[in-house]
Amino acid sequence: MKAVAILVLLTQFLVISLLYPEENRPRVRDFGLKIGVMEPGPLNAITDVPGVKVGHKTLVEGKNIRTGVTAIIPHEGNIFQEKVPAGIYVANGYGKLMGFTQVDELGYLETPIILTNTLSVPTAAEAIIEYTLSLPGNERVGSVNPVVGETNDGWLNDIRARAVKKEHVLESIKSASGGPVAEGSVGAGTGTTCFDFKGGIGTASRQLPANHGGYKVGVLVQTNFGGVLQIKGLVVEEYLKKKAPSETSGIGSQADGSCMIIVATDAPVDSRNLKRLAKRALLGIARTGGYYSNGSGDYAIAFSTAPQVRLSNQEKSLTQKVEILRNEAMSALFQAAAEAAEEAILNSMFRAGRMEGKDGHIAEPLPLEILKPWLEKIKDD
Repeated sequence: MKAVAILVLLTQFLVISLLYPEENRPRVRDFGLKIGVMEPGPLNAITDVPGVKVGHKTLVEGKNIRTGVTAIIPHEGNIFQEKVPAGIYVANGYGKLMGFTQVDELGYLETPIILTNTLSVPTAAEAIIEYTLSLPGNERVGSVNPVVGETNDGWLNDIRARAVKKEHVLESIKSASGGPVAEGSVGAGTGTTCFDFKGGIGTASRQLPANHGGYKVGVLVQTNFGGVLQIKGLVVEEYLKKKAPSETSGIGSQADGSCMIIVATDAPVDSRNLKRLAKRALLGIARTGGYYSNGSGDYAIAFSTAPQVRLSNQEKSLTQKVEILRNEAMSALFQAAAEAAEEAILNSMFRAGRMEGKDGHIAEPLPLEILKPWLEKIKDD
């Protein structure tokens, strides 16, 4: 009976992948679900924060290459010459976040943020350095702090092949744009999995009300972690097991993995409070059922795009006068980051389709058609 139940569930997964090919899969709100209580920005994406751009390079080659690059650009100018305040918080440090120590020490970001796979971090760093040195005004630059985050996509991708090349990273940077952000199995999320389903890139945003400053908070995630998936507090695994009562292989079993969370805001926040903001964004992992396992690399990077808090290399004064938010004003931003991160993680799964990769491994998509009757009951809660 167990074998029959598993076969039924796998058949349902296959049917669903045909009903919801990746290009037609809905985002969370398109499916009728509202996460949290705050309103999203117009795009419900990190690019709702003025000046922020995102670029992807997706690599799907043959049967074994399933990887890519995602670039997040804080503003349209020369970031090295006009640095943005930033903070990084680590929930579990089983990862390779290049550039962390300088951001933590000095509190500024001076390059685009690149997300890719674990073994491509050095290649991505080399590309960021080349890009930065090539910019007009940087002719005398002799030190660059490239910031590169990663997750390990080695289950679907032949990670040892190191298919990501410098030109792919540069392409992701140069193609970055504002507007809607592609989600699911794109860029750095091409070969990732999440809660034993297909993961990927997801994004969301929140617009603070006017009495809290009217600021925007945007989040982008690269999901490749596990735990026990929850949607609006309800455990998905329990519902799926009711549909096919058995010890269904894989559901809820993945624990180790990683998640990179990027937070952008136009609020004038300094590096100390940006680190606090990054900490709250990591709540999105817990709210969806993750728990920062031993082998998980869970990092959040937060930065502010507000022009008045940037650090200009052209300013030679020994002092800098800035106007920043008070601690008491941060709570609304904290709530926005937690809500947006939760929704971004779910968007990464809702949008990702079925993928077959290295050694015939298959990542099934989140079975929206199976879950639809259950989600209908909670969508207005």
